[in-house]
Amino acid sequence: MRYLDRLQPLALLVIRVALGAVFVDHGYHNLFTGLHQHVDFVRSLGLPGWSGYVSSFVEFFGGVLVLAGLFTRVAAFAVCIDMSVAIWKFHWHHGLTGEAGTEFPLALAALAFALIFFGGGPIAFDHIRAPGSGGKLK
Repeated sequence: MRYLDRLQPLALLVIRVALGAVFVDHGYHNLFTGLHQHVDFVRSLGLPGWSGYVSSFVEFFGGVLVLAGLFTRVAAFAVCIDMSVAIWKFHWHHGLTGEAGTEFPLALAALAFALIFFGGGPIAFDHIRAPGSGGKLK
């Protein structure tokens, strides 16, 4: 299955695009159209209000970084923490499936977790800025 091994960079790109797009969209709505409502919601979960601002920034800017493949591991780590807290404080009580269940945030957290360990791959800005790459894709 060597031909499938050659497609691994494409798989990492697909993971990044899917995860990044979801977070940019969700973060955009939190950050630019409903920031105060999001902060109030986070407060209602028993978390400090400032964490609502942090989660909105992480979702939007973390999504942008994941999409670009820039500081992918750090951004994926932040996104994974964000989803873990969301699952723990909100989704867990709704079960795995159904309205507000853990299935979707769990899948997002799993994708972010994979990117922490695999990085953005060769089709990412991380690869271009890596020491010794000479600014070229390998």
